[in-house]
Parts: sequence; C-alpha cells; structure tokens
Amino acid sequence: MKTSLSGIFLILILCSYGGAVTTKSIQDFGVKPGNSASINKINLQKAIDWASERGAALFVEPSDEPYPVDGGLILKKNVSLIGVHGPTPRGTVHSSKKQPVGSVFKITDKDSVFITVETGTQIKGIQFWYPEQTIKNPAQIIPYPATIQVSKTGRTQGVFLSCLTFYGEYLAFDFYADRRNPCELMTFEHCYGYPLSGEFIRIDYCYDVPRILHCHVNPAIQRFIGGQYSRAVVDTVIAKKTFTYTIKHTDNAQLMDLFTFGVYGGILLDGDTYGQLTNFNFDCVAVGIHKKGNNTKNRNWQIAQGSIIANCGEPVRNIHPIIVEGEGHTAITNVEAFSGGNGALTTVPENQSWDYLTVRGDKKLTVSIFGSRMRNYFSDSPVSRENNNAIIYMSGCFDKDENLYNKTIN
Repeated sequence: MKTSLSGIFLILILCSYGGAVTTKSIQDFGVKPGNSASINKINLQKAIDWASERGAALFVEPSDEPYPVDGGLILKKNVSLIGVHGPTPRGTVHSSKKQPVGSVFKITDKDSVFITVETGTQIKGIQFWYPEQTIKNPAQIIPYPATIQVSKTGRTQGVFLSCLTFYGEYLAFDFYADRRNPCELMTFEHCYGYPLSGEFIRIDYCYDVPRILHCHVNPAIQRFIGGQYSRAVVDTVIAKKTFTYTIKHTDNAQLMDLFTFGVYGGILLDGDTYGQLTNFNFDCVAVGIHKKGNNTKNRNWQIAQGSIIANCGEPVRNIHPIIVEGEGHTAITNVEAFSGGNGALTTVPENQSWDYLTVRGDKKLTVSIFGSRMRNYFSDSPVSRENNNAIIYMSGCFDKDENLYNKTIN
C-alpha cells in the first residue's frame, strides 16, 4: 500500500509525540494554497474548533505555494498547530520565485492580529510571510498588527511557541496581558525575524516563569527571499526607540541565548520584574540592557555571559551598553562591551558608546560587576554614576586601556 507525502509527515509527527496524538492536515478542512485568504481563514478556524474539543494537532502540510490566510484567528484551548520546519533564517527558497516554501502562512491583512492564542496551545515549525512588506523604502513600511498575540479576554496559561520564522512582520509576539487577565508559563524558543517596529517579543503581566530561549533578530533574515533590509529601513527601525525584548510585570523570567542586531534597544527589564539573563549578544544598538526596579526585595536581575555593541541611533552621549535605575540589585558577570562601525546601518561618527554603565535615579540601588571587559567608550570613566545613593562594586574588570579595573563607587 502506498503512503502519500502528507501521510509520511503525519506518521513522523505521531512518532515524535509518542504516537498518541490525534493529528489532521489543515487541507482536510479545506485550507488550500490556491484559496483566497478569507476562505482559508474561515476553514482554518473550523479546523481549530474541531481540534479544541479533542486536544488535537493540526498539521500545516508543506506546499510549494504558501497558504494565504486572513487575520483574526483564535487558537482555542488545547490545539497544536504544527509545521515541518526548524527555524529557517534566510528562508526556504522556492526554486524559481522569491518566496518561501513549506509550512508557510502568507499574510496581507493589515487590520487584524493574525492569531490569538489561548491556554494549552502550541505553534511549532511554521513560517509567517508578509510579501507586501517593503525591504528597501522606509516610507512604505506597513505597520501590521502582531502576528501572534496572547488572549486579552481570559487568563492564558501554558503556551509553547517554537521553531517559528517571520519575514516582513511589524511586531512578532504581543504578549501584553493585563492585571485582570494575566498569563503564565509562556515559552518562546528558536524564533527568528526582524520586526519593523523594533519589537520582537513583549511580555506584560506574566507570572510564574516565562521563558525566552534561543531567539534571533537580524535584518538579513530574508536575504535569499526578497533581500536584506536596506540601511535606510534599519535606521528607521532604530529611530523608533523600542526594545527587541520587553519584560514588564513578570516574575522570575528565564532569558537565555538571545540575539538582536540593528535596533534601538536590546532588552528592557522593567520595574516590576526579576529573573536571569544569560548568553546574549546585543549588536548595533543604542542601549543594550535597560534594567529598572520598583522595590528592594525582589527587583533583582542576574546577568551573565554576554556582549553588547552599542554604537548607533543617538548622539554618543546617549549611547549606553547598560543602564540601571530605580531600586534593587543587578549582578553582572562576564559581560563585555565594545563598539565600532558597521555598513548595515548608520553608526555614530565616534564609533563608540559613551560609557559601559550608566546608573540613574535617586534611590538606593546596588550593582556588582565581575570579570567584564569594557572597551571603546568615549568618556573618561566606564561608569557614569548619576545616582548619589547607588553602590557599585567592580572586580576583575578591564577598562578601555586594558588596565585592571577594581573599584567600589559609593
């Protein structure tokens, strides 16, 4: 008996999940590459409704033509939407067209969030392609709604987002919940893109250990599909003064192996957050890490094993690899900063940051820094202490002249 290509993929998925998952192709519900976006949206929602009752997985069957789908989808409780891909930076390129192939959703809807996720859902192995988005002309940037959004109407818990790639998105993940409907246990891993708002993942009111793991933001993401984003577009993204990763009102965030390039800010750790950030590279930014704190008990961050290249978007006086303000403690270990030019965007003429660390505010806060190299900063000192109540302890560090820098500043 012959087995179809889609059948083979279904068997592989069943095997990867232990053979106990109910899985059906979205094509079984009339979601076809040749349909209109509106018809595919209706049919895909019907498939999701079917899967929600069964805790089933829907298979985004690979095709040489993407699936056009309108926004406004609700990924209801218990549903998995699964494609064939790992992350696909540079794109899975069609043999004769500048477009991706495989498990690809083609999005042109300018009015609606593409898909909203509810509790116990999963999206994995899928590409999201916005073919009408500009690559060269910043005046033609389309401010699309978010691709994936957390539910705004109920408490959402347990969402797994993995191996997703975005081409032409404006905001990839909008997980700004609110106090009445917070979210918990969100996981983002192995996700790639370059959002033209500058915002890739933003989280608010997420309690109980959200995780952002192994994510990569770069304007070369669709180099083999439509081409790398132009220098003018990258400069426009930087000028928006947003952060690639934003964490607000969040407990014990776990952030590991994060990369961004050509944005204003690497990560904002807002005042009501705490957690760990490790193994990161924030390249060609104005601000690498901006850490705030609204109390002294648990507004503490442990930051380790990373590099920051701060060199763009502002006059050199306003370029800082790390900013700390408010209250709480910040522990920094093996985080180096250096700077220089880069042809993919406009850097400051000095090709330097102002300093390594700026500490602001008027309340007592503490910072400890160990084993960090500090280079290519403009000011005389690597630390700008603008808060007279801050205590800063540095050990085993090296300044821009490669001199050992051990100092307590209080």
